[in-house]
Amino acid sequence: MHSAVFLIEFGAILLGLGLLGRFAGRLRFSPIPLYLLAGLAFGEGGLLPLGASEEFVAIGAEIGVILLLLMLGLEYTASDLVSNLKTQYPAGLVDATLNALPGALMALLLGWGPVAAVVLAGVTWVSSSGVIAKVLGDLGRLGNRETPVVLSILVLEDLSMAVYLPIVTALLAGSGLAAGSVTLGIALGVAGLVLLLAVRFGRHISRFVSSDDPEKLLLVVLGLTLLVAGVAQQLQVSAAVGAFLVGIALSGEVAEGAHHLLSPLRDLFAAVFFVFFGLHTNPADIPPVLLPALALAAVTTLTKIATGYWAAKRAGISAKGRWRAGGTLVARGEFSIVIAGLAVTAGTEASLGPLATAYVLILVILGPLTARWTEPLARRLVAMRRERGPVREEGAEVATVPGPRTAVEHRHDTADPS
Repeated sequence: MHSAVFLIEFGAILLGLGLLGRFAGRLRFSPIPLYLLAGLAFGEGGLLPLGASEEFVAIGAEIGVILLLLMLGLEYTASDLVSNLKTQYPAGLVDATLNALPGALMALLLGWGPVAAVVLAGVTWVSSSGVIAKVLGDLGRLGNRETPVVLSILVLEDLSMAVYLPIVTALLAGSGLAAGSVTLGIALGVAGLVLLLAVRFGRHISRFVSSDDPEKLLLVVLGLTLLVAGVAQQLQVSAAVGAFLVGIALSGEVAEGAHHLLSPLRDLFAAVFFVFFGLHTNPADIPPVLLPALALAAVTTLTKIATGYWAAKRAGISAKGRWRAGGTLVARGEFSIVIAGLAVTAGTEASLGPLATAYVLILVILGPLTARWTEPLARRLVAMRRERGPVREEGAEVATVPGPRTAVEHRHDTADPS
């Protein structure tokens, strides 16, 4: 009986996701917000809470995040990663400053104390790699000139979590300096080792994984990714970072074949991830913290857009690409929920969890909208200014930015090389 209920529930979830995806496709709109709202409707406190399939959905959601980051890694070679990190680390510093400070200040204004301030700073700092990866694919922007800038910022954020999460865990547990330093050292060592293997031995890894049989290639790549992600997470490093670095390590025909084979699986489990996110949010907890969450969302939307715009301008991308980069970075998601979950489990502040959930829900719905509409809106505002009076035309110089190996050539004129 339990098996029958599970099949009915999970089958209904997949059917509903398919119908929502088709509806969003007709409107030329990302389906992510619809998936999240579906999760709210059928989660805790929703219209029809699920039971039998919840555990399987949780596992599927975790696999979804891992596959999203793996596919993102497959778009770039190890040399692209190192080059982008070297050139974009100032953008990472600007990103951390502009987007972590609002969260810390909000926690202090609410009287939550310094530990909660550190936690909420992380919630507002880190963009959602999973959501942004899906949005870039949905909007067909993986080959755009500004996309390497966006991905560099996301990679810097994800790698920073290898340092940040052990620190937060030690603060929440009240651990001493020695215990916290050991945890941090292990996390940094593992992250550095995986990155070194990806950069130095990527060809050997690709040769080991390579197979002419699609079935064997799929099994080996998927198995290797889940294994590395699990080991990384066990050692206090993000599973998402591990999956991303596996994608970076694979190159050539192996990367292209894996990309083709894993795309349908990614889409399936990514949709499950977004539903799961909504399932674990009780709508009744949101109203009391809605105003602070809205204020925080408004401020950090602007700071993320400013971050992306500045980083893309620094890389020589034209004005249109700068606005697209800024709008793409707005969404928050999986890392923000993980960080807030640590604080809730430790009993730091009762209202922190609902506030973080409301904040993330707002921005995970707003993020796909800003990714799509920030650049057209900015263009319209510029046109309105031109109608009122002459304005100085911005330069459109172009710098060489390493692009993804699967990127297609785009037509660029001198006015818009983005």
